[in-house]
Amino acid sequence: MPNVSTKTHPVDEVLPMSRLATLGLQHVLVMYAGAIAVPLIIGRALKLPPEDVAFLISADLFACGIATLIQSLGVTQWFGIRLPVMMGVTFASVGPMVSMANISGGADGARLIFGSIIGAGIVAMLIAPLVSRLLRFFPPVVTGTIILIIGVSLMRIGINWIFGNPFGPTAPSLVDPAHAKWLEDIKTLAATSAGAVPEVPPKLGLAASIPNAAYAPLSGIAVSAVVLVLILLIARFAKGFVANISVLLGIVIGGILAAATGMMTFDKVANAAWFAPVLPFHFGMPIFDPVLIVTMTIVMLVVMIESTGMFLALGEMTGKPVTQPMLAAGLRSDGLGTLIGGIFNTFPYTSFSQNVGLVGVTGVRSRFVCVAGGLILIILGLLPKMAALVESLPTVVLGGAGLVMFGMVAATGIRILSGVDFKTSRNNLFVVAVSVGVGMIPLVAPNFKQWMPHGIHPLIDSGILLASISAVVLNVFFNGTSSASEAEVRKAAMAGDGGH
Repeated sequence: MPNVSTKTHPVDEVLPMSRLATLGLQHVLVMYAGAIAVPLIIGRALKLPPEDVAFLISADLFACGIATLIQSLGVTQWFGIRLPVMMGVTFASVGPMVSMANISGGADGARLIFGSIIGAGIVAMLIAPLVSRLLRFFPPVVTGTIILIIGVSLMRIGINWIFGNPFGPTAPSLVDPAHAKWLEDIKTLAATSAGAVPEVPPKLGLAASIPNAAYAPLSGIAVSAVVLVLILLIARFAKGFVANISVLLGIVIGGILAAATGMMTFDKVANAAWFAPVLPFHFGMPIFDPVLIVTMTIVMLVVMIESTGMFLALGEMTGKPVTQPMLAAGLRSDGLGTLIGGIFNTFPYTSFSQNVGLVGVTGVRSRFVCVAGGLILIILGLLPKMAALVESLPTVVLGGAGLVMFGMVAATGIRILSGVDFKTSRNNLFVVAVSVGVGMIPLVAPNFKQWMPHGIHPLIDSGILLASISAVVLNVFFNGTSSASEAEVRKAAMAGDGGH
């Protein structure tokens, strides 16, 4: 028993270099699609030339890697939660940044966005200790509910990886070309008929009415199914290290299958440069607009509340209790990562929930795996050709893995809730029932906010945030704050240790 205190915790275990590199690559592949999505969206919203959009992607990967190193490795006692965390751009920032891009495009718009990000990053670092003091409001009934909703929310990403997004090029239906031609003919006729044909109303749109071949093709579903089955077979029958990299092996074999069937091409790899430096202030000195900084700070508040749920989920999965100082260091690193993002021409950062699920699947709890992942991201940011190779991987390959990983996050939430007393404290049922329902609103009815003030849309667009607020408020209402002690959070985290 005396040796227990000196034994290295699995979170702090340094694995052999070859294993760290392989497991780190697995984390990178899982997060890559999400990591490069935001630079693509914002680059196009700013109407930047293709070479600048490519630079945004490289800068994002580079800054992702730096933020991941800070969070997982730790820098002094003030920065880094020192858990297996991969950092990526938060999607909560996309709406406000697109609005900023609409105000001013090009390099000037980019400077406006980066100025607001730098300002919000500084504010986030300052308020991190205040937010961390909310830990006592997160007993198991609250954390279990939030983690369950995180998993359910992520399911939408995994399912869209398999079938295609409901909007854009992979939308389920398309406008019939014959209908589009008819409308153009009517517009031409109205313009030349001197009033004989009524003018077409502004913003008249045609309904999509024909199936889109790019949505849910059977070949894509088959690849996702193969990846899913492979992961399950490897997890069931393989032992040791091979079982730990079941997701990576499934993705690699899925990629080979996709390339063999023509679903994966390498044109971008051939055209990409071998090396490109990532320099700060690529678009010029940032522009600091107080209103935009306040807007982005609100986004950072959302991010910090979501991060609290992610960190508590990781504490549960790794068996390392999240204390208030740890949480403060983790949230402060969200702010520092965001500050670094603004300096290096990229965006606000948060812990990527996709990778929380991967920790649950593999059972590998070492934070140095994510340190390796961070180094790989930095290399990818500096080597565009390597980044283009990873980018060429079709999302259907990730889809099968997504179902496993994101389901693991939801299952972790259910496991925490299984330890909650619902028999003698029936009010806990209300906390879970209502909060899960509230958290599902943005998933089931994404347009529910259309008549609400536009300024609050970023606050209510996240089901995770809505579920968090609901669970905290209802728990205080029914149970007060006396039961919501840090000791209970610690107890919940310790209870999860037996899962590995």
